[in-house]
Amino acid sequence: MMMDVFRIDGQRAVVTGGGSGLGLGIARVFVEAGADVVIIGRNEEKLRAAQEQLGEHCSYRVFDVTNLEGIPALVQEIGAIDILVNCAGTHLKKWALDVSDAEFLDVMNVHVTSVFALSREFARLMVEQGRGSIILISSMAAIMGLEQIVAYTTAKTAVRGLQRSLVAELSPKGIRVNTIAPGWIDTPMFHKATDNDPQRKAAILRRIPMKTFGKPEDIGYAALYLSSPAGSYVNGVFLPVDAGASEAF
Repeated sequence: MMMDVFRIDGQRAVVTGGGSGLGLGIARVFVEAGADVVIIGRNEEKLRAAQEQLGEHCSYRVFDVTNLEGIPALVQEIGAIDILVNCAGTHLKKWALDVSDAEFLDVMNVHVTSVFALSREFARLMVEQGRGSIILISSMAAIMGLEQIVAYTTAKTAVRGLQRSLVAELSPKGIRVNTIAPGWIDTPMFHKATDNDPQRKAAILRRIPMKTFGKPEDIGYAALYLSSPAGSYVNGVFLPVDAGASEAF
């Protein structure tokens, strides 16, 4: 059937940050589409709860993605996969003049350095099997200037550069690399950033033409398209999923 091109039955996927928020939404969509999913995160309680929700086609690994020295062993333990979604994230809300070097580097390590290291190690295995899909997660912050998130903005913009190089090097080996740029999605991280700042939350909503915040599954459906046979000729795309916020004023 035509809609079978959106199925990923029997494929193995890894989703970092899969215990909650966007990562959990992506993992849920992947499981429903037939994949076996490994979710990775630091909080075992969240991971266990997510695994119980998602069922027998989900397993988890407790791991801090900024443990760069441990990444090769983690990848070897998990083994060959078909899909990698780099969704682990952190947030720092501070004015640029108040951000320390250490705080800036912490955010960069989560959103850029670890993403490169994980993509590199899993790509080694994907090269051996001649296929694979790597999805990076950027942000609207890579498109527009926003206050009090200088480290996050820098990191999410760097993801676009990382994609370009990976596309150039990995595509001839059968590996597609695409990036999703979520808009304002109803997640714990979004609430942490806005619940104590109602004026900012209202300003964000005014910016969104559809006047609503997204759901984690909205990002999951985009990730599924990019990973499934339906997206087999889609490569090097930077895909905003933002209800039109990046196009409106």
